Amino acid sequence: MTITYQQLAYEQRRQISALKKSGCSQREIAEIIGTSQSTVSRELARNTGERGYRYRQAQGRADRRRTESARASRNDAKNDGGDCIKAACRVEPRADFRLATE
Repeated sequence: MTITYQQLAYEQRRQISALKKSGCSQREIAEIIGTSQSTVSRELARNTGERGYRYRQAQGRADRRRTESARASRNDAKNDGGDCIKAACRVEPRADFRLATE
């Protein structure tokens, strides 16, 4: 049995943003856009920053992850995988760090 999935589309991310701002729960958002509640939960957890959920930024991040994944797959086919391991271990700086001021 093969499990298939679809990634969230730009329009779905826009709907998540609007529905979240209007006060809908994650379960309600999932029913409206036609995905599981865990998908909405994961999307909000991944892409909610200090300014809240921003659908354009979320789409950009998803596009970058998809591009990097495809690039890693192509590199894996070309070599022994050493470059893929380096790419997978690369740490990107986070913009949402906080300093304690106690």
